[in-house]
Parts: sequence; C-alpha cells; structure tokens
Amino acid sequence: MQTMWFDACIFDLDGVIVDTAKYHFLAWKRLADMLDIPFSEKENEKLKGVSRLASLEIILELSGKKYTDSEKAKFAEMKNTWYVEFVSRMTPSEILPGAIELLTDLKSHGIKTAIGSASKNTLLILEKVRMKDLFDTITDGNMVKSAKPDPEIFLVTASMLNVKPDKCIVFEDSVAGIKAAHKAGMYGIGVGNKEILIEADYVINDLSEMSFLKLTALKTINQ
Repeated sequence: MQTMWFDACIFDLDGVIVDTAKYHFLAWKRLADMLDIPFSEKENEKLKGVSRLASLEIILELSGKKYTDSEKAKFAEMKNTWYVEFVSRMTPSEILPGAIELLTDLKSHGIKTAIGSASKNTLLILEKVRMKDLFDTITDGNMVKSAKPDPEIFLVTASMLNVKPDKCIVFEDSVAGIKAAHKAGMYGIGVGNKEILIEADYVINDLSEMSFLKLTALKTINQ
C-alpha cells in the first residue's frame, strides 16, 4: 500500500471554514469610525490571519496618534464585544462551500483534521455552526503567544495531532497564514485570490474545489 504524503489537514477558520471575516471587518470598521481613522476593506486585508492586538496596532498606526496601553486594551475589548455579538447569531448557513464535504471526505480516508486559528472565539463559532465534532483538535488564539506569520499555532497543532509538520497540509486565506505554514515546514494551500496568495503552493477559490483524491495528486505538483 502506498504511503500517503500527508497525514493531516489544518484549517484556518475565518474565511476558510466559515464566513466570519465580514464580522471582523464590521467590528474593526466601527472602532475605526469611532476614532475617526480611515479604514476600508483594502486596509482590512492586512488584518487577515493576524491576532486581535496586532490588528489593533495596524489600525491605530493609520491614525498617526499615540495611544496608551490602557486605551489599546479598552479598544480591543470593545471590538471583541461587537464581534461576539455578531458571531453569537451565526447559523450553519454561514459555513463556506465545500467545508463539510471535504472534512467528511478526509476523515473517511483516515486523515486527521484540525483548526489552527488566531481567533479567540473559535470554539464559540464552531459550536454555533455545529462543526466542532468534525475536528480532531482545535488550536486557537487562547493557546499560543505568537501571531501568524509566526509558525507557533501550526506547530502546536501538529504536536497535538501527533503528526510531523512536513506531513501536514494547511488551508489558509491570508498571506500571513501561508507564511506561517511554510515556516512550520508545511504545504500551504491558499483559499481565495491567486493574486494575493502568490506564495501559496496551490490556490483554490473555496473548499468545494478540493477533495482527498485531489490532495493526493498534489504530490506530483509538490515535487
């Protein structure tokens, strides 16, 4: 029997499994408007895959003003409160195309699956969309110290799965996430815009374009 070139698939949450990116944007936009900071979807691209505090720093830099640590902590908490209000109303209808089908397919072939997300609300979101049981392990922003592009979150996830990093495939919609995957020694599949995710090993529009058989075929491309 041929040995598989991968043993596990690790998925980012926002923008890959569920459509929560819009809620992050709306919450950050509300904060930026309150602080009179110009903020659009273009600036929001820089926040994908980045931790809450790192995202806040990126936004505050656009103001050209200095803020105290206590002010920053208050802003981060305000943003999270608004975001949680949005995601608390989520339903399975917001699961992105192909996610459940791909996860079911992978698990039927003995491939381990995991979430590796910077979001500290990962468990809440997965419970709301009823997907928690589809993953062997879940790593989120509460469990790591360093944000992507640091590889920590993916290395921790691989360890929890008891799988070597070079046997993992990462699905990411952010530049920072792809960089983190590569730093971890993992194969990185971009989910989204090919022009933005140019460093990815392979790019798909959404998970409906991928399957267990297609992943096995990527070995040829990978060599």
